[in-house]
Amino acid sequence: MIRNIRTAYLMLSPSLVWLLVFLVVPVGMITVISFTTNLGFGGILYEFSMEAYRLAFSSLYAKAIWQSLWWSVIATVICGIIAYPFAYFIAHAGKWKNFLLLLVMVPFWTNLLIRLYSWIILMNNQGAINNLLLKIGIIDEPITMLYTPFAIIVGLVYGFLPFMILPIYASIEQLDKTYLEAAEDLGANPVKTFLTVTLPLTFPGVLTGTIITFVPAISVFVVTDLLTGGRLLMIGNVIRDAFLVEMNWQLGSAISLLLMILVLLSIVVLIKFTSSDDDSSLL
Repeated sequence: MIRNIRTAYLMLSPSLVWLLVFLVVPVGMITVISFTTNLGFGGILYEFSMEAYRLAFSSLYAKAIWQSLWWSVIATVICGIIAYPFAYFIAHAGKWKNFLLLLVMVPFWTNLLIRLYSWIILMNNQGAINNLLLKIGIIDEPITMLYTPFAIIVGLVYGFLPFMILPIYASIEQLDKTYLEAAEDLGANPVKTFLTVTLPLTFPGVLTGTIITFVPAISVFVVTDLLTGGRLLMIGNVIRDAFLVEMNWQLGSAISLLLMILVLLSIVVLIKFTSSDDDSSLL
């Protein structure tokens, strides 16, 4: 027994060392720095202070934080609305399934930065979208799409939609079809079967997709930099500017730590819901 435990720890040691060096130590440093005193220009005085957290919740930074939450929630909901029917279609596409999955994966082969530049070309006042709408007579003058929250939502949905599609597809693909046949035998119509059988049983995939879409969406800063020219800010922009522009390491560390807490809470919610679903399925 002891030998097996030692063997297990020996096999896990590379991963444990990796986590210690590149996760535990950096997070520990950020935590300590967030409670120190700022001397200006990146200076750190190791005296306890809550000033960084006071600033993090002040109106100046709270606006960016709440904007990030709001835009990320909207983008995640839109991703879910688009992703579920698309994932459902892929799961039932037969011989086209692998091809459609390949199309979902293709965006990952190109850097997000390059893909966002294409949206600048599409959404500017002289871009393809405005030119098309003007040509067919829907609008009389160009619509301002860049430098607006609309552009941010488009960028977030475009960038992170595959993160929502793939876990939902996996959940639908693993669905036991005998449950659907049983519901049909009991007289349930397709809509009722979907609402009472398919959706509840594939909810873990929806929840997983929600988490892995929302978390990167709330922390990304390249979308606002490119599509709004830095005029609108998200949490990622605030953290970057705190470290590199304001040279306030305490503020950047505090906001980073708050963001990590949000991520951990999301994971806890995911585990709670998925474990509850597993327990109910056993019953």
